[in-house]
Amino acid sequence: MKPPPFEYHSPSTVEEACALLGSLEDAKVLAGGQSLVPLLNFRLARPSHLVDINRIPGLDAIYERDGGVAVQALARQAGVEDSELVARVCPLLTAAVRLVAHRVIRNRGTVCGSLAHADPASELPAVLLALGGHVIARSARGDRVIEAGTFFRGVFETALEPDELLVEAWFPASPGPFAILEESRRHGDFALAGVVRAADRLALFGVAPTPVLADPADPARGLRPSGDLEATPEFRLHLVRTLTDRAFAA
Repeated sequence: MKPPPFEYHSPSTVEEACALLGSLEDAKVLAGGQSLVPLLNFRLARPSHLVDINRIPGLDAIYERDGGVAVQALARQAGVEDSELVARVCPLLTAAVRLVAHRVIRNRGTVCGSLAHADPASELPAVLLALGGHVIARSARGDRVIEAGTFFRGVFETALEPDELLVEAWFPASPGPFAILEESRRHGDFALAGVVRAADRLALFGVAPTPVLADPADPARGLRPSGDLEATPEFRLHLVRTLTDRAFAA
């Protein structure tokens, strides 16, 4: 299928991108396109404007900051996967990125784009939550730091305002021990359920509208996952318990 009509914008600076987001109605940001392009092609997303940030220089860095790893908006998932810095400072992030889809998709997909998309079955939002990281949103009004615990609001919904661009995500150093485990029908598919362990913290994904923190001693308490053709709610709860046991036995 072909995407619905939209007006295309290609800013060359972050300031220009923020100005566009602040002045346009119903605009979407295009970075890697890992999630947005399929939605456009299936006409599940119908934005009036597309703001492509790929021409903006200096927005693809991966660097050490405040004892953790900062990943800018255009840093590709494959670059994070291959980064020696990330492997040294935050190996949990390295392990998580390797579970995202397939390498050919990770060559284009961005970490920040995955966070902004906020798919409840995605690995990276749960990693940010488990580690207690944050994102930086920029607009014409300046920068705003949003903690992971308040960033994810619902299915495909975040705390970003329409005029804000997610310019950076910060992942604290991985405490030991750590683990990320998930169950899917095939390698690269969306997770039916998944768990992220960061020392004594546990985050779950694929079982609620957002990633959630849970008690390792009773991870399924209070959960009401949905059921679909892939898995029943009961099976997802079973996966949560089993994967948590494995993560904390490691």
